[in-house]
Amino acid sequence: MEKLSKAAAFLRKFKKTSGCGAVVVAAGSARRMDGVDKVMADLNGKPLFLHCVESLERCGSISEIVLVTRQDLILPIHTICRDAGLTKVTAVIAGGDTRQASVARGLSCLAGRVKLAAIHDAARPLASEALIERTVRAAQSVSAAAPALPVKDTIKVAKGGVVQKTPDRNLLFAVQTPQVFDFDLIRGALRKAEEENVVVTDDCSAVEQLGVPVKLVEGEERNFKVTTPMDLALARMLLQEETT
Repeated sequence: MEKLSKAAAFLRKFKKTSGCGAVVVAAGSARRMDGVDKVMADLNGKPLFLHCVESLERCGSISEIVLVTRQDLILPIHTICRDAGLTKVTAVIAGGDTRQASVARGLSCLAGRVKLAAIHDAARPLASEALIERTVRAAQSVSAAAPALPVKDTIKVAKGGVVQKTPDRNLLFAVQTPQVFDFDLIRGALRKAEEENVVVTDDCSAVEQLGVPVKLVEGEERNFKVTTPMDLALARMLLQEETT
């Protein structure tokens, strides 16, 4: 009996340190979408959120997926995922008052089962499996990784409508999701940010507050965030081009 108990403990320990779980954040409002609920917006015959979840589903490095959404969308999203035959979606839960709180709730659902956590915005429906995989691979070696693209425009830092300085564009990158982290690292970083009342604009920022370096990998132009009706129209056009 003692040998069996030790064997079971070993298996539990192994399970806790394997795989990459994904938290998909789909709990935001649609203030800039002219009344359209972007999470459920039709994107070439499918709800917008489903495109990004299906990409994660197809990735061999992703072991399970947790969706964090609004209370009123829990049942519809659960039903859509079930009908789509998604096998990696293990939970659809309500988010918190902030994005940080929503991510923390999603991570709680993965606790004890994964080594890495990929945090992805549902509003980025066109991330490819290749992008997800290379970000996960980078995080496996450096603990924190995110896709990013060099900034094309000249950026101005301004105050009261007056330019204060112009940063070197060669040092600036637009960061995307999924952002992938060592599970304990990102959970601890978000907890610390909450305790200190620090609001972070993305999950990498929470890790950076701890002094942990974040590895940037090559992002994708098509992995943009759907924020406005024009963004949604562009996503529809890109998907349509793939099928013609």
